[in-house]
Amino acid sequence: MYWKQICQWVRHTKLYAQAMVKWLILAAVTGCCCGFVGAMFHIGIHKAELLRTAQPWLLFCLPVAGLLIVGFYKITKTEGLGTNDIIDAVHLGKPLTILLLPAIFVGTMLTHLCGGSAGREGAALQMGGTIGWNVGRVFQMDDRDLRTATLCGMAAFFSALFGTPLTASVFAIVVISIGVMYHAAFIPCLAASLVAYWISLELGVEPTRFVVLAPGLHGITLIQVAVLGAGCALVSVLFCNVIHLVEHQMKRHLPNAWIRVAAGGAAVVVLTLLCGTTDYNGAGMDVITAAVEEGTARPEAFLLKILFTALTLGAGFKGGEVVPSFFVGATFGCVAGPLLGLPAEFSAAIGLVAVFCGATNCPLASTFLSVELFGDGGLLYFAVACGVSYVLSGYNGLYSSQTILYSKLKAEYINVRTNAYHAGGPHQEPPVSGSLKK
Repeated sequence: MYWKQICQWVRHTKLYAQAMVKWLILAAVTGCCCGFVGAMFHIGIHKAELLRTAQPWLLFCLPVAGLLIVGFYKITKTEGLGTNDIIDAVHLGKPLTILLLPAIFVGTMLTHLCGGSAGREGAALQMGGTIGWNVGRVFQMDDRDLRTATLCGMAAFFSALFGTPLTASVFAIVVISIGVMYHAAFIPCLAASLVAYWISLELGVEPTRFVVLAPGLHGITLIQVAVLGAGCALVSVLFCNVIHLVEHQMKRHLPNAWIRVAAGGAAVVVLTLLCGTTDYNGAGMDVITAAVEEGTARPEAFLLKILFTALTLGAGFKGGEVVPSFFVGATFGCVAGPLLGLPAEFSAAIGLVAVFCGATNCPLASTFLSVELFGDGGLLYFAVACGVSYVLSGYNGLYSSQTILYSKLKAEYINVRTNAYHAGGPHQEPPVSGSLKK
């Protein structure tokens, strides 16, 4: 009797141990690949922006850069692929071609080199997911494990770029389906993120960190932060809707990809000249730093960044929306916070995290992000702002393939796509037979 139970326990323990070893090996390989490629990508983007700053004439090459991007995507047969396809690879088990890796790498580099307004995380999720999925194929994993391997790559590449391994791990496994967390993916994603983070540090990539002094915990301050979080929710809705609207309208009125990207590039150049500054080109990390650490930002900066980013991405240039959301949130918070009686620097930090939360629908990942970027001094303030922004931003978001499984208003299973549902309205459940939910 006891011997049978012991043998059963040994068999079960062996299965768990084998699974752990399998995922740790895959995480190590994925983390090394993503750490190396991510570090090269980070360094390349940094040098591209330095070169653009030193050679302002490169801005006028933006339409030409757009044509090169379209041509490269057509050559690699990856046109139309983006972050939503990475999410679908996890939801539906769709394959990911390895050619997406050089396509998004080159496309994002050209965008930043010539002054397009875009971030890095879109490239991170796409390149990381592609690496993870293909590493899983090398390991001959089945369909379900390939989805987890894709999450590992997404987390590892995000960690390599931003130096936030915990945020990267949680973000990768919650951004797919809001309302559930794939706990089975936590150890693989965290291990891959830590390895990628270590590799990037060894290759000289400095993690993103800011110095912010949070006020002491007071009830009035909590209310002020909650009000600021509500404002950030509205800004995130504006940000997401403008991004999607401009993309839709540009594709509708300029269906030819070559003409669309050239026209969009020319529009960004004209806007830059009209503004008389290059603050809104590239990722804008200098402006973010000034807002968070010095408390300085122009009142119209967040609106102009939304416009520049929408034109850049809608035209077909490559990059991501998360760093622009950091810019929008930090500059909005820096201006709006003092009107509520909050310090400008602290408000910029709150805005950065809260707008990111509203745009991605990930309150826990956003709260972890605040700790890794700013330290844990104002943790409760950031958590309140993220919670308020998450609820009030509704079912809008950057990623249309993202699924929101549970209502934001009550414990109700809704299973809807982001941007396709509003509170109080009818909804139709999308097919979930191939998703991780099962």
